[in-house]
Amino acid sequence: MTSRSLLAYPCSASFSTSLAQFAQVQQKKNRANLPPERGTKNSVKIKKKSPVRDVGKRPALGERKALRKRIVLSNTNAFEVQGLKDLHATNMHTNGVKGCVMGLSGIVVDSLRAVEAFKTTQGWNLFRRPAILMRKESTQIAEFIQEVEAAEGKKTIRRILIGDRASGKSTLILQALAMAFLKDWVVINLPDAKELVIGHTEYASLPGSNPTQYTQNMYTANLLSQIAKANAAVLSKLRLTTKPNLPITVPPNATLDKLAGLGATNPEYSWPIFRALWDELMQPNRPPIVFAIDGLGHIMRNSTYMSADIKPIHAHDLTIVRHFVDHLSGTATLPNGGIVLAAITGSNNPSSPALDFSLQVAEARAKGSDSLPTWSPYKPADQRSLDSLKNVDVLRLNGLSKEEARTIMEYYAASGMLRRTVDNSFVSDQWTLSGGGNIGELERGTVKLRI
Repeated sequence: MTSRSLLAYPCSASFSTSLAQFAQVQQKKNRANLPPERGTKNSVKIKKKSPVRDVGKRPALGERKALRKRIVLSNTNAFEVQGLKDLHATNMHTNGVKGCVMGLSGIVVDSLRAVEAFKTTQGWNLFRRPAILMRKESTQIAEFIQEVEAAEGKKTIRRILIGDRASGKSTLILQALAMAFLKDWVVINLPDAKELVIGHTEYASLPGSNPTQYTQNMYTANLLSQIAKANAAVLSKLRLTTKPNLPITVPPNATLDKLAGLGATNPEYSWPIFRALWDELMQPNRPPIVFAIDGLGHIMRNSTYMSADIKPIHAHDLTIVRHFVDHLSGTATLPNGGIVLAAITGSNNPSSPALDFSLQVAEARAKGSDSLPTWSPYKPADQRSLDSLKNVDVLRLNGLSKEEARTIMEYYAASGMLRRTVDNSFVSDQWTLSGGGNIGELERGTVKLRI
């Protein structure tokens, strides 16, 4: 075979590496997104997201509570009611104010705000300025004030306000405090009994007390601050007449508002200073006192505080509560006269069989019933609460009359909050729908539902 013929048939090797070199490398399967193989554990790893950082400003200490308890007393969008007269010391006892809506002056409003008489559940933020309806029960409070003044400080009236939910019990306490401010009485108000017993304020045993009593220094200091601010016009004219034995130096001729302010700025001495202030108010020729509390049921049972032997502390072993209960029961008196008021709450009323039974007995006694209710032996007896309530009197708040309902609805319409003609038919319908004139339901049905 010639060389030309050899070129026609190229030579080939028995094996070659070219295919392996130029072949595409087969990629391994990514098993990260596949289910685990049989017989192996699940090794799927999920990347955790980093927490989102809060870029907003966190609320300061107590800011949420302050916002929740914020009171708005003026609505600039509401109309100014023409011809609205203010309640004052001379007209509160006249027949001309009965069944009328009366305004509250700025000085009285400031004092009521200082003692926390306004509630967030009340509709003050709907109207141009605070005003009150002088309903039948309001005129009774005015008569109580007149009786105390006529007795020249020798009479103390004690009442528990009862009624249905939203019947106006807290508002009636506010009206009593407003009248007392107008009469230059000393006003001491415990706005919510619940805050005294739920364990939100610090407490300590009172040295030398037997049985052991417990003070709440921060609460007492705040109470003294309210007393000094709300009653400044009266207390600034009264000076110390005794030499109180206090663990802090007090100027011998200090005014009573300065004494209360001293306890407000020194919480560790707040209870002895409160006792010294109270003793001064009990001296002859001092003004009468209105002592009030809202939410009475909370202090007629055990509190959430614990004693040293891990037992619940009864609410009556707290010094502020004990002080009020003594005056409500009549154990302690007001030498210069005054009114002691307590209201039960319908929206947040705790279980207190002793209070319920005592109110039933008081109502039956007021009606002149021959057979009084008897205590059921199957109920647990809180003897301390029963003893403190056995001689109390009650004042029941019924619904508004149709005339009073018409007056308050005309006030709603004059304020621009009720966009309906107030005629006999409309008044009758709303009075019936509100459960016979329940003022809270009447306000909800006519103003808040925007009829």
